[in-house]
Amino acid sequence: MARIEAIRFYPHTQTTIAREVVWTATKSCSSVNLLPQIFWRDGTPWREANLWAYERAVEHGKNARTVLAEITALSRYATWLEECQVDWTFFPEKKKERCLFRYRGYLIEARDNGRLAPSTASERMRVVLGFYRWLKTSGILSVAWPLWRDRMTRFVKPDAFGIGRTYAVLSSELSIPNRTASSDAPEGGLMPVSATDRNRFLDFVHENASQEIFLLLSLGFFTGMRLGTLVDLKVRTLTNAFPDPRCGDLYRIEIGPGARPPVATKFGTTGQIYIPRTLLNHMLNYAKSTRRVLREAKAVPENRDLVFLTKFGNPYAQRGSNKSVAVNVEMHSLRKKAAGAQIEMAKDFWFHQSRATFGTELARIALKYSTSKEAISIVREALLQRNEESALHYIRFVEKTPIKIEIANEFTRSFLGVLHANGDVHD
Repeated sequence: MARIEAIRFYPHTQTTIAREVVWTATKSCSSVNLLPQIFWRDGTPWREANLWAYERAVEHGKNARTVLAEITALSRYATWLEECQVDWTFFPEKKKERCLFRYRGYLIEARDNGRLAPSTASERMRVVLGFYRWLKTSGILSVAWPLWRDRMTRFVKPDAFGIGRTYAVLSSELSIPNRTASSDAPEGGLMPVSATDRNRFLDFVHENASQEIFLLLSLGFFTGMRLGTLVDLKVRTLTNAFPDPRCGDLYRIEIGPGARPPVATKFGTTGQIYIPRTLLNHMLNYAKSTRRVLREAKAVPENRDLVFLTKFGNPYAQRGSNKSVAVNVEMHSLRKKAAGAQIEMAKDFWFHQSRATFGTELARIALKYSTSKEAISIVREALLQRNEESALHYIRFVEKTPIKIEIANEFTRSFLGVLHANGDVHD
């Protein structure tokens, strides 16, 4: 399968001296750290895709996380090409035989069979189309007929002054629509788990997983921090924690690019999050433990302050990335073990559900002692959300849950009444 490697790229320019090509470093351009590159199964680079990654990162100024996400999607396409033994430039006259049309069919089938989320299928196709549009514009790829058919859609939208403005949107026949019904479920539709299931699951994790995964999940469930933030926590972040003057059992730690030391957050938001005193003490004890100190000794100097390090002394995730291969591998193994132990909620559990669970529990408690408006403010502050709309999803979810439970109970009672009337229920 195709793989991704991150490199440090130093721009060079070429000059010809005495009929020899000499490459010299370009001082006017800074280097690119952790530039993702795709390599085929045989180890050769996909040069066109790697050049696209460079242009996205340097000439278009995309941040590292965006470029990595796009290259990751493109690497999935490269893996599919290798598995199906299809060349990425294969565009015969018949549409159904072309590589892009076949890949679209594969994504739709995977979506319909539940192997891919609808949003993932749509995003992967969007990235691949963007790559091929760049190939066409750059003149790198040229065929005798159009690769696909585009269509232009125009619509009128009033601006802030009430004046209608016409917008044009370019779409492709290869696009995969992602139409979903509106929902109040928090965190992009990820469902929280109940407090009972959470506690049972954490007990199971404590007995069957590494200490690091147990601590990461505990932090997710009881602070709401995202995985990308958790794997970038520093020891000094914990030692700099201070008690909340309004509640002695809660401490605050500062995260974000403006914190000292800085800790990665989504959208580069800087703020303070709550952490229970018991959990903080547990984290401080882990930071000083022999297990972690041995890992710290193997790490390079710039990584030694990270709380979470693999057994080889490496970070759990690359800087600028919110994905962790180490966590994903262990979570996959953990789900299998939990399924064997009849823990139903763990079968389809994803790490980000820990954040959804924290937000939901916080909203439920806040609504017991405050108004909806105050609860929204509390949830937004605790989760470092950019706007109140995101926090509102939690409030609506909690407010609607009792109603939905009663609806389910009422329908169940009505259905049992029908069965009794028809003699289908026997004591």
